[in-house]
Amino acid sequence: MKKPDLLVLVAVWEFISAFLALIGISAIAVFAIPDVCRMWGPALTGGAFGLGIAIFALVCYLCLAVAGGIGLLGGREWGRVLSIAHSAISVFFFPFGTVIGILAIVYLTRADVRDYFTGGSPG
Repeated sequence: MKKPDLLVLVAVWEFISAFLALIGISAIAVFAIPDVCRMWGPALTGGAFGLGIAIFALVCYLCLAVAGGIGLLGGREWGRVLSIAHSAISVFFFPFGTVIGILAIVYLTRADVRDYFTGGSPG
């Protein structure tokens, strides 16, 4: 079966959003953590906990995006499912994530795209 036309575009969007999450992790590590350490010193529990949760969430988002993009390019059903989950999370990132996330969900749930992944013959 022929690879759907916009599948590579959705995978590229997955990798771009993963890169943006990496930039966010780097920004927290470079700018926020030193400021919190300077402000709070030894009593750093509240600020460090919040930054830790933010970094953890961004790392999870990054892993989801990369795995989904790799799965899409490989023609794997799990890649399509991860990409739908990634798109659902991206809907909350107004305005670009909302638009792209909705379009990706609609595209990845179309019958011809779903048949490509369940047909068993990627690429």
